[in-house]
Amino acid sequence: MSKNILIAGGSGLVGRRLQAILQQKGYQVRILTRSPKTSEEFAWDPSRNFIDPQALENIDAVVNLAGAGIADKPWTAARKKELIDSRVQSAAVLEQALQNTTNPPPAYISASAIGIYGNSGEIMMSETTSPADSSFMVDCCQQWETAASRIASQGIRTVILRIGIVLSPDGGALAEVARPVRFGIGAYFGNGQAWWSWIHLDDLCDMIVWSVENEQASGIYNAVAPHPVRGKALVKTVARAMNRPAIPVPAPAFVLRAVLGEMSAVILNSNLVSADKVISAGFRFRFPEVQEALNDLYS
Repeated sequence: MSKNILIAGGSGLVGRRLQAILQQKGYQVRILTRSPKTSEEFAWDPSRNFIDPQALENIDAVVNLAGAGIADKPWTAARKKELIDSRVQSAAVLEQALQNTTNPPPAYISASAIGIYGNSGEIMMSETTSPADSSFMVDCCQQWETAASRIASQGIRTVILRIGIVLSPDGGALAEVARPVRFGIGAYFGNGQAWWSWIHLDDLCDMIVWSVENEQASGIYNAVAPHPVRGKALVKTVARAMNRPAIPVPAPAFVLRAVLGEMSAVILNSNLVSADKVISAGFRFRFPEVQEALNDLYS
């Protein structure tokens, strides 16, 4: 019998690819959306504390990827509140719905982000390392994870994935890095020495599937490839994978801070994050090295 997976946040970059991979593996996938259009889509609106209770009937796992895009809009006070609320409220709605479900699913998988570590510089960060600062992203991710942990307190096996920079040519950070490369410019941020802890989109989706299928998986795991790369080296590797000559050009940190304000932390922070825990738990990466990951994405 095929398993039924419910995805919240299924319309985003990760959600769309995850849905395709799950279906290839024979799973039945349901999507939570504000505007359902098919029989596999179910209505919800976290801001109004609403979810169609039928969405959770006979579900084997819930995957919660919901949350407003971190770098989509400037970080005004209202936007910061929206970034936190969109994550905390989605988990709260699911928490309440799971409490009211006769047969709750055995597994709940929640996204988080390596932003929880702050600007950690050259320090290798593991799942037990304390944040390097008390910046907005640290606060946002801590509230996000606390909301997910409340579902674990119901006795549902809960996995929280602290996701790094997702590499996909279809969006996210890689698309921004690749855009100037197409015109022969290898633009890197700041001095280019910040660590980027990345993960190939398919490895991330595989890790989510692994979290669903592996009954021993529980708690927090860093969803990053085992070999982080410095920003300037990433740009060079992107140009090589695209087979485009690119002149290295810095985007100075002070300019980025002036233009982006506090949101500049998304691209200037340095995060050297360990994948040891998830590897020790049995997960195997298809793309552990950035060159092979980019060659696959641009092949």
